[in-house]
Amino acid sequence: MRIVPRKLAGTFEVSLEPHRDERGYFMRWYDAISFERAGLPTQWVQANESGSKRGVVRGLHFQRPPHAEAKFVRALKGRVYDVFVDLRRGSATYGEWDALELSAEECNAILIPRGFAHGFCALTEEVTVSYLVDNAHAPDAEGGLLWSDPRLAIPWPVSDPIVSAKDRDWPPLSRIEPIA
Repeated sequence: MRIVPRKLAGTFEVSLEPHRDERGYFMRWYDAISFERAGLPTQWVQANESGSKRGVVRGLHFQRPPHAEAKFVRALKGRVYDVFVDLRRGSATYGEWDALELSAEECNAILIPRGFAHGFCALTEEVTVSYLVDNAHAPDAEGGLLWSDPRLAIPWPVSDPIVSAKDRDWPPLSRIEPIA
């Protein structure tokens, strides 16, 4: 397992290392000791999973304090363009975003700290994404950021995305209060 910082402070790409043989593979995809050594969250309280078809954009979602969530996200099947936006109060990178492709084949994951909005676009016919989160979901604390906000100018890799009504109605960054 390799843990590499990304450009936004507190975000890390985790490259997993499957051990393959004629039977298939074995892989540790979470290791509390490695995470603790890297200063990352180690107390996960929920495991969530979503399935999507090609062209679906989900997000950009977050939870407001005191229910803010750190997320450890990976693709179990297929590939996604995973996006995260810094909404942390006082952050030097507030309003900036980063993205990377997560894929089952590449065996990579992203650690996103509390205070970020998160979303993804399904790049393959079938996608399964798994999340570990460090706080219980609280419906009253749900928040979202408009996935197509022109200020962010995220180059989503789909020309005609499938987006839920809820995700189409989130406000732009200019109307979001900093979190966490």
